Amino acid sequence: MLPLLELRGAIPISQAMGLPVWPSYIVCILGNLLPVPFIYIFAERFLKWGKEKKYVGRFCQWCLKKGYKAGDKLSKKTSGAGLFFALMLFVGIPLPGTGVWTGVLAASILNMGWKSATLASGLGIVLAGTIMMTASYFGFNMI
Repeated sequence: MLPLLELRGAIPISQAMGLPVWPSYIVCILGNLLPVPFIYIFAERFLKWGKEKKYVGRFCQWCLKKGYKAGDKLSKKTSGAGLFFALMLFVGIPLPGTGVWTGVLAASILNMGWKSATLASGLGIVLAGTIMMTASYFGFNMI
């Protein structure tokens, strides 16, 4: 799994390969949910630790900048319960840079709370998966 592709790349590939729709959808959703707890718990800590290190410093700084930018964007637009829905839509709309990796990092930076961040991210993943599966299924079956 790559942070840039996530299920946005896996679902179209599964349909291009002719794999069954539902098992592919479920595997992609579960695979995308798998890193959520690790990202929430460890990502910000690792990135803050690594931002001054020689070999990973630039990458860590880039990730922190992206996370802070996403978190700032979400917090300016909403607060409280609105932040939950903003995170869900941020993760759920299948555009580059708006996946679960960035969303959960932003949620941890915003101290959103484990349960809210996980639930919002999970619902966003289901939304993104549904959009991508529908587009991929009909796109590849129309050819």
